[in-house]
Amino acid sequence: MRFNFSTHSAAPTSTATTTTQANGGDKAAQPLKKAIEGDPDSLDSVISNPHSYPITIVPNRPTSFYGLSQNGKAFPRQPSCRSRNFRPGSMRRVRRRAVFKNGDCNVVQKHLQRRRVRFLQDMYTTMVDWQWRWTLLAFALSFILSWLFFALIWWLIVYTHGDLEEPHMPENQEENGWAPCVSAIDGFTSCFLFSIETQHTIGYGVRTTSPECPEAIFMMCFQSIYGVMSSAFMAGIVFAKMTRAKQRAQTLLFSKHAVICQRDGCLSLMFRVGDMRKSHIIGAGVRAQLIRTKSTKEGEVMTQFFTELEIGTDDSGSDLFFIWPMVIEHKIDENSPLYNLNATDMLQDKFEIVVILEGTVESTGQSTQARSSYINTEILWGHRFDPVVLYNKDLQAYEIDYARFNETTQVDTPLCSARELNEIYKIQEGFRTPASPCSCSSGYQTPGRQTRLNWQVSAPL
Repeated sequence: MRFNFSTHSAAPTSTATTTTQANGGDKAAQPLKKAIEGDPDSLDSVISNPHSYPITIVPNRPTSFYGLSQNGKAFPRQPSCRSRNFRPGSMRRVRRRAVFKNGDCNVVQKHLQRRRVRFLQDMYTTMVDWQWRWTLLAFALSFILSWLFFALIWWLIVYTHGDLEEPHMPENQEENGWAPCVSAIDGFTSCFLFSIETQHTIGYGVRTTSPECPEAIFMMCFQSIYGVMSSAFMAGIVFAKMTRAKQRAQTLLFSKHAVICQRDGCLSLMFRVGDMRKSHIIGAGVRAQLIRTKSTKEGEVMTQFFTELEIGTDDSGSDLFFIWPMVIEHKIDENSPLYNLNATDMLQDKFEIVVILEGTVESTGQSTQARSSYINTEILWGHRFDPVVLYNKDLQAYEIDYARFNETTQVDTPLCSARELNEIYKIQEGFRTPASPCSCSSGYQTPGRQTRLNWQVSAPL
């Protein structure tokens, strides 16, 4: 182990010189210099000469505390599975958020009473929510188990009727004049094949029921009805799982970052939404909610307090004619919960903005919903989105460049809050100087400097 005393390079020389003069010559300093310089990587040389360097030795700690064995030698280096990029104190901080970027909610439920019973009561929704491997497994087992179950019943019917006795086997029935319940049945395997043919109305024309056994006629009708119902049920589950709204939401895009800049003299929070498909979303609407911690007058702390943000695009409000990517704007005015926050406050505050896009799928007529959220590392102060819709004269159509969907440009933006910015405008117009001075006297953000705001999810989940 090597100790670095570079920050005290002047102190040891002075101390060593004073010690040498106090001892009366260089002879006393000679062994001290050899003891330290002889093995600079050893802790023993420092411990044996505590006055040579300005270092504090804790005598009660064992040598193993300093990474040394009992004899003062360094422990052999052990192979580590830790990444080479790891550095002490550089562990990545996990950001708390209620909604992930892909739209999944960061919620875990526990201590649910009668959870299995309640889920089984709504079996259809439970199976639709299953993962595909469990849905396909249930789909296959629903048929295989029913085939085996009805095959066992058919075997019992022909066994009790005596069709499996040696004189009554299919090859001896015509000779003995025996009328079986089901023709061409000679064991459980043939009963299984007849069960499949009956349930799915295949009808190969070899195995058929006869009027000899009423129970066989009843069972054939019952299995035919069950086969239609089970096929419709499982086909409905697979169809609902393939066409559910979550799959359509995968082609609805949200910008990676949200931005804050000025529009018409007012600070605005903006993000961009887009649709990858040509089949548009009918009646598209977008909402945004702020999740943060709030304390009431009575002292109650609400860690997940939702506030609806007024948003819109251009002058059309929150209802979108969603034919190309659009920038959604929230104007930070007196009614906005962000009105009193400047760039510094947003870096220190903790909240999250959840954005929701809803509409009807044009091709299927089903409702869909796409979600995303923005936290502190995903908000850019002093940026503006680049345009992505341009008119192509060669194609005679509007062209969307999705390579620039997340691209932004830095612009001059005041670093003060919207409230303080309004006070500055009042001063410039000749109003009385406000009592609270503006904290954005430093002016505008200079290009090249990227400031990220802290939009954090609710407080601890």
